[in-house]
Amino acid sequence: MKQYNTRAIMASLLICGFVGMFSETALNIAISNLMDVFQISAATAQWLTTGFLLTLGILMPMTGLLLQWLTTRQLFILSLASSIVGTLIAALALNFEMLMVARVLQAAGMGLLIPLMFNTILVVYPPEKRGAAMGFVGLVIMFAPATGPTVAGLLIEYLTWHYIFWLSLPFLVIGLLIGLKYLDNVTEVTRPRIDPLSILLSTIGFGGVVFGFSKAGEGQGGWSSMIVLASIVIGLIALVLFALRQMFMREPMMNLRVFKYPMFIVGLLLVLTCMMIILSSMIILPMYLQNGMKLSAFATGLMMLPGSALNGILSPRMGRLFDKYGPKWLVIPGLAIVAVMLWFFSSITVASSVAFIVTLHIGLMVGISMVWMPAQTNGLNQLPPELYPHGTAVMNTLQQVAGAIGTAIAISILTSGMEKYLTSSSVPSEPVEMAKAMMLGSQNVFLFATIVSVIGLAVAFFIRRVIVKHATMNAVH
Repeated sequence: MKQYNTRAIMASLLICGFVGMFSETALNIAISNLMDVFQISAATAQWLTTGFLLTLGILMPMTGLLLQWLTTRQLFILSLASSIVGTLIAALALNFEMLMVARVLQAAGMGLLIPLMFNTILVVYPPEKRGAAMGFVGLVIMFAPATGPTVAGLLIEYLTWHYIFWLSLPFLVIGLLIGLKYLDNVTEVTRPRIDPLSILLSTIGFGGVVFGFSKAGEGQGGWSSMIVLASIVIGLIALVLFALRQMFMREPMMNLRVFKYPMFIVGLLLVLTCMMIILSSMIILPMYLQNGMKLSAFATGLMMLPGSALNGILSPRMGRLFDKYGPKWLVIPGLAIVAVMLWFFSSITVASSVAFIVTLHIGLMVGISMVWMPAQTNGLNQLPPELYPHGTAVMNTLQQVAGAIGTAIAISILTSGMEKYLTSSSVPSEPVEMAKAMMLGSQNVFLFATIVSVIGLAVAFFIRRVIVKHATMNAVH
């Protein structure tokens, strides 16, 4: 049995993951600022987010293959090099094009790092300690995006948006140095055959679907736009062909045998439910607070900080509870809490107090922390070790797709709700009427999220604890 210095390995992966996730959301707050600085439209600025998601959507399906072709250290160095170069270019960016290139490089770094993080945990931790380790990943995935808007709001107010990236750079370098010293090669390099057609179909398929939904969420022309419809249809056709090809290959790029494991499917469905809820509510709530309740970007960031911070802090704790008691006693109550909070959210008005909204947001994020990591860890635990890279690739890829779909549906529900109200209004351009329209649109989005959470709750009743039978490596703490 090989011994690993798990603390140092985790430290390097978590520092880099935290910084990557932080800069992903920090830039969202700066979008309106960037539109002024670079003299670009909202649709062009939106590409900073769409391009990021698109790169992740294209790269994630290939990570299963990359994890078998490159050693852990090679993949880690490649991911960090891409993140560091991207962050440096962003910090020095003089125009929109430079910033766009930087975002693609940053996304490529993250797209390699996140699956590497999950896969490393599955290999170096025994099953009875995986929940707590996955909980720390949950802390990064939730807490970093939560602090992004608040810190970015401060930096933009007192310095410039460039400092979002100058702040991130030293941490990435520290993470790289720790990793170079302590990160071992934990996976076996099997070098399966590379199939160019699979790569092409996966790129067109996942890329087309993510791009189509992201474009629909931008609001121009929405779902009736030819680009949106063509992207989604072509993407879906390519995905069907991709799936068929994987089934008949001896060494598939993305092994769909992971779908033979029932708890993996239940875990995946619950993770996708969480992703859709988080992304649809995380986009609508700040818009509602800023446009409906007329709060500043900084105040909005502060209001959303307690819930998101608590979610991050509780993730490792939930992981330990999962290790002890299994998933059922966390996931079912967690989704029940989420559904109740979203139901209350669907009745918020302009007169709702700040304390009420912060409390609901805290409840929502605590509920999500009870579901996400336990469901994900339990699902991945059922897979045999040779399917770990494929299981993490499937989960991470479909999360990006679910995120793009959730965002697009949320924005279109919001827009149609607002338009419906404003067309029946006698003075649609009045600020009071605009705020009311925003309120009604937001209520509809939260109602949609409530329905998604109830479906998730029904799925949660099928979850069973996985008892891991295959041998695992030992870990040093």
